Amino acid sequence: MGMTMTQKILAHGANLEKVEAGQLIRTKLNLVLGNDITTPVAINEFNKVGFDGVFDNKKIAMVMDHFVPNKDIKAAEQTKQCRMFAGKYDIENYFDVGDMGIEHALLPEKGLVVPGDIVIGADSHTCTYGALGAFSTGVGSTDMAAGMATGEAWFKVPSAIKFVLKGQLQPMVSGKDVILYIIGKIGVDGALYKSMEFTGEGLKSLSIDDRLCMANMAIEAGAKNGIFEVDDITLAYVNERKQHDYKVFKADEDAEYDEVIEIDLSKINSTVACPHLPENTKDATELTDIKVDQVVIGSCTNGRYSDLKAAAEILRGKHIAKGIRCIVIPATQTIYKQAIKEGFIDIFIDAGCAVSTPTCGPCLGGYMGILAEDEVALATTNRNFVGRMGHVTSKIYLASPEVAAATAINGYITDPKAL
Repeated sequence: MGMTMTQKILAHGANLEKVEAGQLIRTKLNLVLGNDITTPVAINEFNKVGFDGVFDNKKIAMVMDHFVPNKDIKAAEQTKQCRMFAGKYDIENYFDVGDMGIEHALLPEKGLVVPGDIVIGADSHTCTYGALGAFSTGVGSTDMAAGMATGEAWFKVPSAIKFVLKGQLQPMVSGKDVILYIIGKIGVDGALYKSMEFTGEGLKSLSIDDRLCMANMAIEAGAKNGIFEVDDITLAYVNERKQHDYKVFKADEDAEYDEVIEIDLSKINSTVACPHLPENTKDATELTDIKVDQVVIGSCTNGRYSDLKAAAEILRGKHIAKGIRCIVIPATQTIYKQAIKEGFIDIFIDAGCAVSTPTCGPCLGGYMGILAEDEVALATTNRNFVGRMGHVTSKIYLASPEVAAATAINGYITDPKAL
């Protein structure tokens, strides 16, 4: 029996000819990632064990993004600890105020992840980089500490679900709608510790931004990782940015999958995940009576250039509804500059939105948009658990940038095609 994309990458990293689902292996790492919340814990473990050096100062990335610019004294102390560690060990890929971005948008943009890489990150949405044909997954801070010191990690090889995409997306429908539709179909544990592997002619309909969004939310189906077959769209993106060589791995024709699921992209409409799980999905047209208090457009899921462009095109010449707070957060400084150049920031501000420097802030209920008791938000983020963005009685609906912009205009959840 052959191997899946993920299994081939892991076999290569472990210097093995073949691996099988369930096998325990130790692999070499191409990148170890941490942020301002998880890195301090890793540093403490690194020091406790007595490590006195990192395996490669070019293969560690620290991105200050969750509470940056610092929201309070504790956040300031955390980033200071990261800053000092990065200085001590000459960490090349350290990103702080002014040159940072939301980590899972920043690293692909910087060319730090390429096809065939094995990446661990002390953040659950590290699975984002599977959009580029890499194996990437979230780990705990202790694993990050060991990875920084040794350049290796242990894995249990995951089995896989194959998603065969066909057809093409409707207008005003994007990758966020696709992944919400899939999670609604299989459930939040539908891919538990499995690899979600995407292939099929429907890939031609998905931009890199669509794929990054979808891979990002693989963890919301319980997956170990999400990964896309590398094609010309992938290579065009990677070749413009790559900082090191890459190797493309394709699944064997006789690879074994736990399940094969066909998805017709043309049948997917604007999809919204209702409180309090990403699997609780409905068509946006079924929720037009839901009034919202706040809209957030941004995050590692949907803060990229195409996301801002989609929202700006809907908001152009319009104004958000009275009583609505709409917060727009470009995912990186480069995206922010592009948005300024294209006039998107003017559109957002003229429409009554607040625009922020890159930060994860509101997504995890950190700052920049905390919800009060019983408030309702519609966000382009990735989780809508109880209390995720603020008070435990608040409610979060997850949707695409298109739905978010339309909702901000009407004040109620709105299918953008209805405007």
